[in-house]
Amino acid sequence: MTQDSKSGLTRRGAITATIATLAAARAAFPGGAHAAGPGPEVSKARLGFIALTDASPLIIAKERGLFTKYGMPDVEVLKQASWAATRDNLVLGSGGGGIDGAHILTPMPYQFTAGVGVSKPLPMNILARLNLNGQGISVGNDLKAVKVGLSSAGAKAKFAQLKAAGNTAKVAMTFRGGTHDLWVRYWLAAGGINPDTDISTIVIPPPQMVANMKAGTQDVFCVGEPWNGQLVNQKVGYTACATSELWMDHPEKCLGMRADWVAKYPRAAPAITMAVMEAQMWCDKMANRPAMCSIVSGRQYINVPIGDILPRLQGTINYGDGRSVKGSPHYMKFWANNASFPFKSHDLWFVTENVRWGVLPGGTNKQALVAKVNRADIWRSAAKSLGVPAPASDSRGVERFFDGKVFDPSNPSAYLASQPIKK
Repeated sequence: MTQDSKSGLTRRGAITATIATLAAARAAFPGGAHAAGPGPEVSKARLGFIALTDASPLIIAKERGLFTKYGMPDVEVLKQASWAATRDNLVLGSGGGGIDGAHILTPMPYQFTAGVGVSKPLPMNILARLNLNGQGISVGNDLKAVKVGLSSAGAKAKFAQLKAAGNTAKVAMTFRGGTHDLWVRYWLAAGGINPDTDISTIVIPPPQMVANMKAGTQDVFCVGEPWNGQLVNQKVGYTACATSELWMDHPEKCLGMRADWVAKYPRAAPAITMAVMEAQMWCDKMANRPAMCSIVSGRQYINVPIGDILPRLQGTINYGDGRSVKGSPHYMKFWANNASFPFKSHDLWFVTENVRWGVLPGGTNKQALVAKVNRADIWRSAAKSLGVPAPASDSRGVERFFDGKVFDPSNPSAYLASQPIKK
């Protein structure tokens, strides 16, 4: 048996064992009533999502009746047109016709809490991470000639020529200071390309990325799946790299809720978290991924052919430039490797990168902001009720990137100082 086969069996066995513990949790939480006290204070919440594969835990929690199982039968899962729309609806709150929480880019709750991009600060809480990996940086076919891939360096001269000709290269991401903005900026800067001066960044909603590339209005984009896979299937461009090639098992989306909602409903918050965690366990089983895709690819959710979404979830990546890999480790994880736990060290990296690029002020008290937004304690409470283990620490420790850079959460300033390109 190969090492990969042994690893796969171990992983499947661990997930199966974890899911088995949920039967006990069901007995301890019948109809939403925890053995230690009453169930959720409210049966309803309005949760937003964007048409991306990493919204699957929310969709599956709804479709498989898991919100109902944990005492919240009236939870709505509502499609948002863009991350800006998610922001605007969070500002409104459900009382104003908006939403209470969302599948959201991890930096966004920090920006809103700090008052960035909103008319006044909107305190937010992060209750869980939704996934690791599963994003990509895609480029137009014309960049094949300069061998743009994991290294962006081949595009440096080409982008300089475009700028000199008055046709500055356009790099699309999904929200300023969001995860996709940070991945593509890291990738460009590692190749010697300054994302603030050498190219122009533009904001495009995820479902519009492929159409815009087809129309020739952008040269590069960074987005979550399934849009990188769809680009390749339509032969419009190719995947330069999966973002997990920049940083293996990197954090991505989270379950973010308005802090006033969490404070008002302290029992409902872990109930929602438990429903999402159980959905993550189910989504993470490879045997369930075809069924998962048949649900989330539907018109009311992501609205793509299953062939655009399933292969990369199973570790089969056609990059579109002659590279094709089966059994790749660069697939989306929902539960394995503590994918669901909201490590504070990861949130500290996102806040540090937002400072690096001028989204958050240089004087931001990064640790204090993380302590205010990140509610790993709620995740731990949910895990205890479910009978599943929690990480020993809120930090995953030192992180290493493809270019040799190191992020030590005990010294984020040293990481910032090591980056030659920043705002």
